[in-house]
Amino acid sequence: MASAETDYKAPFSLDSYHVSEEYGFILPAPLDELPPYYQPWMDIALRVPELVHSHELRSYVNKMPLLKSEFLQKHRELRLAHLALGTMTMGYVWQEGETGKVEVLPRTLAVPYWEVSQRLGLPPILTHADAVLANWKKKDPDGPIDEENVEMLLCLPGGESARGFLMVTLLVEQAAIPALRNIPTVINGVRRRDPEAVAEALEVITRSIQDMTAALKLMHEYVEPSVFYGIMRIFLSGWKDNPNMPNGLIYEGVQTQPMQYSGGSAAQSSLLHCFDELLGVKHEENSSSFLIRMRDYMPPAHKKLIQDISLQPSLRSFVQQQASEALTQSFHLCVTKLLALRSYHINVVSRFITVPAARARQLRNQSQDSEDGGVISRAPTALEERGTGGSGIMTFLKTVRDHTKEALLSETSEEIKHHN
Repeated sequence: MASAETDYKAPFSLDSYHVSEEYGFILPAPLDELPPYYQPWMDIALRVPELVHSHELRSYVNKMPLLKSEFLQKHRELRLAHLALGTMTMGYVWQEGETGKVEVLPRTLAVPYWEVSQRLGLPPILTHADAVLANWKKKDPDGPIDEENVEMLLCLPGGESARGFLMVTLLVEQAAIPALRNIPTVINGVRRRDPEAVAEALEVITRSIQDMTAALKLMHEYVEPSVFYGIMRIFLSGWKDNPNMPNGLIYEGVQTQPMQYSGGSAAQSSLLHCFDELLGVKHEENSSSFLIRMRDYMPPAHKKLIQDISLQPSLRSFVQQQASEALTQSFHLCVTKLLALRSYHINVVSRFITVPAARARQLRNQSQDSEDGGVISRAPTALEERGTGGSGIMTFLKTVRDHTKEALLSETSEEIKHHN
């Protein structure tokens, strides 16, 4: 058996973490059909937005046959099943908004959803890994992943804005692929004490993080803030840290006590977790505990990658020990671009959540449901100050951004702060 020391000397690689050189964390070529036995699931999952709109989704799910999950054999089949069952679950729970919620998920949905979740190591709620990473296909199979050539397999209520939100989030993941590919190069360069290799890889990561910010800017083009806030957000919400469902949800046929799971959150993307561990960004206790909890909503192999990056020799210490101006500059630029991405994310959240929340309060105070404010004024009140993952969103994002600044090396951090 190999010793820990010889294992350690093997080059760090992404091979064992279900991370693709071409697609990163995105599931390559997701299926868009399940075996025929599971057609009853797909028939309903494909119609969730319209069935929610007509208030019929719950009755369709209640009449659904109880199907065995054992005929799902391949990983991609399990991922599509998890996406379909998750999409139905979000629609079922929130069909009537925050006032007409249910406390029990019927056994025909709950039992197979639990079984598929156990096999994948994911929770039985719609996650980023479902709605974004495993929910896409190319219109032209030979074309690129871009806004013209990608469509989502399944969608939540919210029309074109819902599709746009998921598509842009996928494009942010895609922009990060060169950065992911270069994380092993950085780690192996630190181990070999090769400042030039590390500096070059950090430059690629920096450009990739810049491209993520550019992709995120497409939100303004493809998503209407009033639709995101007033229609979509509740369908991304969970039953943990949600005042609407303080006890959680009973999964009938699984256990008699209610269970609590957080809704979808950007913190469920493995990307920033990897960058934080690589660059030595340390978060304060509350933020850190939320971020670490969100790792339970990632595919287990991706969570393991984050943990294993955290166990590598410190890049930050290596940069401090080297008398290399090029390496120091590369490291600093990388942290500054991560900081810029987080600052831009705060701007996006402000436009899509904070501003509409203030408007919703104003409309309620005026007892108005005007034509243009109707969508916003009916938005769920419990989510006004929270992210769909359950965090106090602005406080959380600003704290995380501020702690990113602390990863800057002290001798040039003042200069960079001044530059910002």
